[in-house]
Amino acid sequence: MTEIQGHCAEKFAPVKAAFEANFANHDEIGACVAVTHEGAFVVDLWAGHQTRDKSAPWAEDTITNVWSSTKTMAAMCLLLLADRGEVDLHAPAAKYWPEFAAAGKDRVEVRHFLSHMAGLSGMDATVEGDALYDWQWMVSQLAAQAPWWEPGTASGYHALTQGHLIGEIVRRVTGQSLGTFFAQEIAEPLGADFHIGTDDALISRISPLEPPPETIRPADNGSVASRTFANPPVEARQAMDPNWRRAEIPAANGHGNARSIVRVQTAMANGGEAFGKRILSEAGSRRVFEQQSSGVDLVLGIPVTYGMGYGINNPAMPIGPNKNIAYWGGYGGSLVLIDQDARLCISYVMNRMEQGTTGDVRGLSLVMAAYQALLMA
Repeated sequence: MTEIQGHCAEKFAPVKAAFEANFANHDEIGACVAVTHEGAFVVDLWAGHQTRDKSAPWAEDTITNVWSSTKTMAAMCLLLLADRGEVDLHAPAAKYWPEFAAAGKDRVEVRHFLSHMAGLSGMDATVEGDALYDWQWMVSQLAAQAPWWEPGTASGYHALTQGHLIGEIVRRVTGQSLGTFFAQEIAEPLGADFHIGTDDALISRISPLEPPPETIRPADNGSVASRTFANPPVEARQAMDPNWRRAEIPAANGHGNARSIVRVQTAMANGGEAFGKRILSEAGSRRVFEQQSSGVDLVLGIPVTYGMGYGINNPAMPIGPNKNIAYWGGYGGSLVLIDQDARLCISYVMNRMEQGTTGDVRGLSLVMAAYQALLMA
């Protein structure tokens, strides 16, 4: 039996039981889960090891790459600027980033970056070597590129490019990189140990990931999906590269744990305020539910309803019982969920990656357990 460490309120015992079951039944190596309800932590658990050989425990302050769960942090930065009146989400992106108007993109709106509707889910210019880590090269290529479909007409998951698109708007408006803006305006006020771009002082606390059995490689058939994952390529082992860790890739290389994700996202679940700090207005936090698209995503191939920066609950793929639920997950299994109706925030982070990009049974079982706990109250 794996020793579970941390705190779990008695009412939320089903979450602890589901977390234990992940180790017993789903080959978990190291993981953590955190839950807040009405703005207070009710679950903060961690267990297991940083590697399969059990050479180091998963500790209270262990962090790891959470892949696309990072996207919720990047979206929150842009929502914060919109809440302050510094960015109009319905304005053309070129208002803030003039070069972006090239190749017929003058009418692409900022909100299209948040909802994966900009038509730039992948890149025409080959991303090789360390090009992905070169911010200026990446954004200049995206600015020059023509969309792969008519922007605003459909969603196509911008797996790695979304963070650069959002991040360049943040940089043009604030003069700061997204990682710096996030740290100063969100993470530090909330006491969240979450980093978009890590410094060397953090390396000793980072758990390596165990990659899934196979890399994501859709059939090379010229589809939007195959072109998206081919360039920039998605390679799980890249997350262990020191250059990857140091770079800012706001769609994919955030490092944190379930506790740090929940410390940030509780503000979104709780009317813009968390732990005595107001980050956004209540109206600003509700903007995530402004529906932008709904249908089969051109890249993921499943029905997704996008709000402003998050997936939002929909009957085709419900993730919880309430209407005002927003969520996203990361390659391999990490998960973020905010429920503004229940004022609930849940996150799960692990180091053994499963195959998919849209979550798996481990995270879903924890979400179901949290709702079970609420219904039992």
